[in-house]
Amino acid sequence: MRKKGNRIPAVSRRKFLKTLGIAGAGSAGLWKGRPFLYALQAAQAGQAPPGPAAFEEIPGAQSGITWIHRDGRSPEFYLPETLGGGGGFIDYDNDGWMDLYFVNSGKCDFYDPHPPLRNALYHNNRDGTFTDVTDRAGVAGGGFGMGVAVGDYDGDGWPDLYVTQYERSILYHNNGDGTFKDVTERAGVAAPGWASSAVWFDYDNDGKLDLFVCRSVDFHKSNNRFCGNPHTGDRYYCIPTVYPPMPSYLFHNNGDGTFTDVSEASGIAGSRGIAWGVVATDINNDGLLDLYVSNDTMPNFLFVNRGNGKFEEIGLQSGTGYSADGRARSGMGVDSADYDQDGWMDLFLTDVDEEMFSLYHNSRDETFEDESIANGIGMTVRYMSGWGVKFFDYDNDGNVDLFIVTGHPDNKVEDRFAMVTYKEKPLLWRHNGGRDYKHTYENVGAQSGPVFQTAYPGRGLAIGDFNNDGGIDALLIPNDGAPVVLRNNVGKQNHWLGIRLIGKTCNPDAIGAIVTWQAGDQKRTMMKIAGGGYLSAHDPRMVLGIGPRAQMDWVEVKWPLPSGKVERLTGLPLDRYITVQEGKGIIG
Repeated sequence: MRKKGNRIPAVSRRKFLKTLGIAGAGSAGLWKGRPFLYALQAAQAGQAPPGPAAFEEIPGAQSGITWIHRDGRSPEFYLPETLGGGGGFIDYDNDGWMDLYFVNSGKCDFYDPHPPLRNALYHNNRDGTFTDVTDRAGVAGGGFGMGVAVGDYDGDGWPDLYVTQYERSILYHNNGDGTFKDVTERAGVAAPGWASSAVWFDYDNDGKLDLFVCRSVDFHKSNNRFCGNPHTGDRYYCIPTVYPPMPSYLFHNNGDGTFTDVSEASGIAGSRGIAWGVVATDINNDGLLDLYVSNDTMPNFLFVNRGNGKFEEIGLQSGTGYSADGRARSGMGVDSADYDQDGWMDLFLTDVDEEMFSLYHNSRDETFEDESIANGIGMTVRYMSGWGVKFFDYDNDGNVDLFIVTGHPDNKVEDRFAMVTYKEKPLLWRHNGGRDYKHTYENVGAQSGPVFQTAYPGRGLAIGDFNNDGGIDALLIPNDGAPVVLRNNVGKQNHWLGIRLIGKTCNPDAIGAIVTWQAGDQKRTMMKIAGGGYLSAHDPRMVLGIGPRAQMDWVEVKWPLPSGKVERLTGLPLDRYITVQEGKGIIG
């Protein structure tokens, strides 16, 4: 790279930006002053720019997390082996600090590990370390685990755990004393078959959390198919289309600790799929929560809630079921956010190589436009496979960024394809703030920490603030490996306010609440969605970033139905968490 004084030729500047992964319309400011000179000097020396990385890995030796995910890989290449790796955040003891839960493989019809594998619950010690409390809590699991969903289904103020598994899932009721009880049979939510992601949400607005469970294919040991080279006998993991698709489950909360399977009555069971990810959001602003469900090698489902307990599947007509050229893709992870702040919830979909991920912009008429290429994402991920995905504001500037975990499902893919790898690097996309009025994203992984230069067989991604500093941290959960705990170092550099919402008339977790806040010249709105990503549960608190602004003018909470109340909060603190209860305002 040739220099003339401190000026860099335009073509070279573009190449340099590309090497840093930050090419885009919002990058012009990087060329002014010392930040660029430092970055240039570091790049020429083969080093990262100075200062803390946006995300820093906390090694297990430091955090105390020794749990490892095992996939149970066998010569028979049973399909569930390559798809696991879930977990997430849960404040199981209500001490205001997020604890961690991880889901492992385990005994089933094709796998019987010795010694037995187990899930793990880690208590947050509030000093960056965690203690394994699985045995005391009674949440070790008991099957070939996949993912987890967290929600206070009985409204007693304590978060409960739903663990999805192959063959049979588990509902753990939180006893409020550091222990849980398996209440699956009484509750009626075993969801037999192969369950993947799940989500707690109140679909009928009766103030109680219902449960949606994604179901994959009709697979079991006796119908395991051979996929591979018939001449050499060399096997690899099958594409799921060799197995029959199955309907997902919807369980209605009866309010007495039991649930009713309403999959048929609601219309959910009328659509058979190979479901992996689900997010509960409101795509048409009618106050009823809808479901976007990713399907593998089949059209994705958009279940629009029509009220009276009925859902209509509109994936085809909405433009979210197929790719832009009309192909069914291998949908894996999904999420939802109003990324451009136009008042309408948008959607995101990850899938496998050669298919490109989709950023679906809401057209306000129950249709969507795929803006992934226009927003700078599409072509970058052409040869990548995405799983866990979450919209969140990692730097607290008030704009919604995007974190994606990647990795191919087939560990032998490199033997057959030149440009695809089994292990892949995670992705971090920073929202440019709408400076070009197009709300594009910049790939900032290259300067955001070594984790983004490390390849993993990534699966689950969970986000949450485990050290309560306002910077939203992340858990990356690979297939057959140790979880990667990532501390956010940059969120605390801007001002923020964290809010825990407690519903009373509406559902206890306030899923569907709309929070609006004003700080000087910046006004933002965020919906509290449920689920999102892949096999993972996220911190239920909402972090409202305001950048360098020194005051939060007000926050307004519109509670979900059946409440619908609107409460405005003023005189707010900054850089701390508060608890807001429906009808009472700030209570802590």
